[in-house]
Amino acid sequence: MENNRFETSVTVKSAQGPDKVLKTAREANDYLLSGWSGKRGPKHREALQACHDALAGTKPAMTARRAFVAAAREASVLVADKV
Repeated sequence: MENNRFETSVTVKSAQGPDKVLKTAREANDYLLSGWSGKRGPKHREALQACHDALAGTKPAMTARRAFVAAAREASVLVADKV
């Protein structure tokens, strides 16, 4: 069983409607791949890699969360990094 749950959820903007609350590295990964409306630069790539590593079990979910928040902040899609 995957243990990729974030200790604290992350809220981001959604182009398809209301803001999205992400609670796991899988949800963050899916958002990075299909819901991302911001800049896809180095921080986006780092967040994708960190989420992949968390899903593979080689890095903790908190590492993925930190990388995701940095990318979301840079792309101006971050609403809140705690709920």
